Amino acid sequence: MFVWLYWIITLTIATYASVYVIKKMPENGFTVLTAFYVVYLAASQVLATRIIVFDLGFYSFYAPAAVFIYPFIAQVVDMINEVYGERRTHISILIAFATQVLFVLFIGMVTNLSPAPFFELEDAWKSLFGLSIRITIASWVSFMVCSNLDAWVFAALKKRFFDKEKNFKHDTLINPYIWLRSSASDIVNLTLDSLIFVFIAFYGVMPVLPLFIGQLISKNIIGFLDNPWFVLYKKMLER
Repeated sequence: MFVWLYWIITLTIATYASVYVIKKMPENGFTVLTAFYVVYLAASQVLATRIIVFDLGFYSFYAPAAVFIYPFIAQVVDMINEVYGERRTHISILIAFATQVLFVLFIGMVTNLSPAPFFELEDAWKSLFGLSIRITIASWVSFMVCSNLDAWVFAALKKRFFDKEKNFKHDTLINPYIWLRSSASDIVNLTLDSLIFVFIAFYGVMPVLPLFIGQLISKNIIGFLDNPWFVLYKKMLER
């Protein structure tokens, strides 16, 4: 229960803070959204080292703990796209990718240093942060392909239904065209990310189907639950 409470609080803080900066300090909006993007992405790399049980009551499966926050990465892509357009979204993706390359290089650099003789957590450190080349490549490829595809799908749907969205006469919170572009772009991103990452990282080493199904279900469930925060973000921007 507390996990979901923390999840709600963090999403709400990130959403309200983004809207506040965009409206009150528009010159800093892109920077703040990209910063949230980088923080969530870096955190997901660390949280992915812990495998947890998802119990739906009628079905249980295993997935990295990062699935709790990784879908919000897809939402931040949408948040940037909504305000700053597709071109600047691709720039933000490149910035985030560069930070993750540095993140992995820093870990590799420190891991290759000799530990102090009294440091008793060396084995734990290496088991948690000793990223294999294959998993690192899988993460980078899936991120670049899926994030850029997300940006393109979101922008295409926004352009396709622009007039219908503007002519919608009811509250923004129930505007189906806003829900459509947020949900569809995230589904494409999270589904393809699960497929690419699991296939590259584990094919021939572990059974990929159970791993793919676990990530597919968990990421898309959390991704769907994230959508109200994007719609709230959109509504607050219009005030």
